[in-house]
Amino acid sequence: MIDRSAAIAPAEALSAAADSRARRWLVLYPRAIPLAIFLAITAITALSVFAIESNARARELAQMREYARSVAAALDRSSNSFSSYLRSGAALFASSADVSPQTFDSFVRALRLDMDYPGAEGIGWLPVIEPADLPAFMARTRASQPGFPEIHPRPVSTTGRIAPVTMFAPQSPRNRRALGYDMYSDPARAAAMAEAELARSPTASGRIVLEQEQSGNLPAFAIYMPVFRTFGEDDRRLLGFVYAPFRAREFLDSAIDTTRSDQFGVRLYDGEAGTGHLLVTRSIADAGDKQVEEQVTIANRKLLLVVESADREVLSPLSMVTLLFGLALASLLMLLARLLTQQAYEDQARLAFFEEQHSIRNSLTRELNHRVKNTLANVLSILSLTRRRTKDLDSFADSLEGRIRALSATHDLLTVTDWGTTPIHAVIEAELQHFRIDFDDAILLEGPPLELAPNDALSFGLAMHELATNAAKYGALSTPGGRVTIRWKMAGEHLAEVEWRETGGPPVAAERRRGFGTELIEKIVAHELRQPVVLDFRPEGVVCRLRVPIRRPGEFRIRQNP
Repeated sequence: MIDRSAAIAPAEALSAAADSRARRWLVLYPRAIPLAIFLAITAITALSVFAIESNARARELAQMREYARSVAAALDRSSNSFSSYLRSGAALFASSADVSPQTFDSFVRALRLDMDYPGAEGIGWLPVIEPADLPAFMARTRASQPGFPEIHPRPVSTTGRIAPVTMFAPQSPRNRRALGYDMYSDPARAAAMAEAELARSPTASGRIVLEQEQSGNLPAFAIYMPVFRTFGEDDRRLLGFVYAPFRAREFLDSAIDTTRSDQFGVRLYDGEAGTGHLLVTRSIADAGDKQVEEQVTIANRKLLLVVESADREVLSPLSMVTLLFGLALASLLMLLARLLTQQAYEDQARLAFFEEQHSIRNSLTRELNHRVKNTLANVLSILSLTRRRTKDLDSFADSLEGRIRALSATHDLLTVTDWGTTPIHAVIEAELQHFRIDFDDAILLEGPPLELAPNDALSFGLAMHELATNAAKYGALSTPGGRVTIRWKMAGEHLAEVEWRETGGPPVAAERRRGFGTELIEKIVAHELRQPVVLDFRPEGVVCRLRVPIRRPGEFRIRQNP
């Protein structure tokens, strides 16, 4: 049968050890642990915000690419639509014997150019003529179109082929300003026409300014479709071009999603990106440095479409929520860790206090045991000596009672001082208080304030009692006029010398019996104080010199061993 308690005990021990280690760390580093927790949660929050912002930027770039593709596709559809119109016009004019105003009008009506084509000015016809044929061309044109203007800029003798705008629809006062303009006079237009002639397909020009514009510098471009006529197997001649001019801004605006026009900016370049190649721009406020490029082909010409987004200076809403939540959580955990640290510190302080109190209690118990043993030993010694020195029960009881009262008086004094250091003066006063009632003027105390340890005070008090009792029976206090002088002074770094001197009493006999008091002072007191005691029985009075260890306040400590 499996003992579950035995299996659970190691787990509980491990848990207790882990908890103890955690509390020890909290106590050792009360400020570092909460700060480390705050920094760790803050770092995790920062990484989360960084990941969210990275995903947001990737999503934004994906939206920009999608937007760029949609704009490029719209531009391509518009250019292909007009390119197909130009191809059909080229096929019609190539099969006609002559491109007359009636033929051109029929073509235009079939295209329904009265409809709204964003950015397109219309469709025109450009016959290609040699300079020598210019007079005949002007005569034919003015016959069919009265009021046809002069060719401009005016051709010179070095001018090569001429391609004037002969017909343009829809007809309006603004569009009539383009009639007679020589397309070969502009390098950008001439280059596009030459490329279209070689490619035999619709070809767009670079940035130009329309003749219809009387002022300003509005960007535009034109698409040219060459018209050839075959006169034999190897005889293919260029008759002219069907072309369509476009206002670049309106052409670009027609391809932009108006619902997102404030979110993204668009720039269209003729070729590579650069200030000199900028065809048209649709800018936004606070444009940032993030942009996406997309190649666009409009009528056989490579253009570059650049989409840029607004610079987002603040974090996304999700990042803001994550950041605020992370900081709040970090602050809460730091506060909780600080409270736990404080609690652990207080618990540690309580444990230390309890251990200290337990140690003090044990020390007090050992000290009490030691002092009781010492007191009982003193009592036994006093009892033994008193019994040997007395012959009747009354004198034995009186002597024993007086000495025990002396011990009791010193004990009472030590109790008042909480068993701390006791002044020498207070010990002497406690032992002589019964004698001062009758012999107050006969007792003189003189000395500096010095302190005694409890054990030393007991022994010293017993010596003072024996000397006073002897003086009252046989010495200076036994007769009127006798005097006792007690002086003490420092006799070393940790010793005080106390002198008991009797004067004016009965003469001391040279031959005397050795009494109990003498043996008590010379044996018990000297042994307890660990210092020699000198008793001098002079004829004029007893002189006793004894040395007592002294303590300064705060130096006394309870002994560790009994």
